[in-house]
Amino acid sequence: MRTREVVAVVMAMLCVMMVHADVKPQRDFNLQRFAGKWYRVGLAYDSPSFAPYRDKLKVSMGIITPLPNGNVNLTMWDATPMGCQSKLYQYEKTNVPGQFTYFSTRHNMVKDITVVDTNYTEYAMVLKHKVFHREYTQVALYGRSQRLAVNVIQRFKALALSQGFPRESILTPPPAENCPASGSGR
Repeated sequence: MRTREVVAVVMAMLCVMMVHADVKPQRDFNLQRFAGKWYRVGLAYDSPSFAPYRDKLKVSMGIITPLPNGNVNLTMWDATPMGCQSKLYQYEKTNVPGQFTYFSTRHNMVKDITVVDTNYTEYAMVLKHKVFHREYTQVALYGRSQRLAVNVIQRFKALALSQGFPRESILTPPPAENCPASGSGR
């Protein structure tokens, strides 16, 4: 590789790193207002191991439960080929409101969660793992209902594109049927 090519690659990498480093949490984040039921109605995820399953993704439901110490429990229900599965995530608060960390048993690493934008009553955009890496970084769009306004979905897609995700990795899946089963979740 010639010197100019190396410099161009390094500059491009630095620009990408700077874009991802600029993500800030929701201003004046309020955990109590953020608590409750959310549906993951959008996902940007570019992991090569996930790509074959993109067309199988369904809307999933989660419940955010704040704990007295400022940490958060998130219970998520996902429709899988084995049925409706629930999983509990334990997010630890940081010194920055709207940012949390958790240990991913799937990837065997600590990840950070940043609530980038929310109006608390309709939508929330969340970045998982700020240091961009195709295998681990995600941008998710959550809604208080399974359907969101077109302008919110467009803002989510713009955020995902600004974080370096290709268009084909930005998904707005169909609703899951009966997951969780009626009566599960609050």
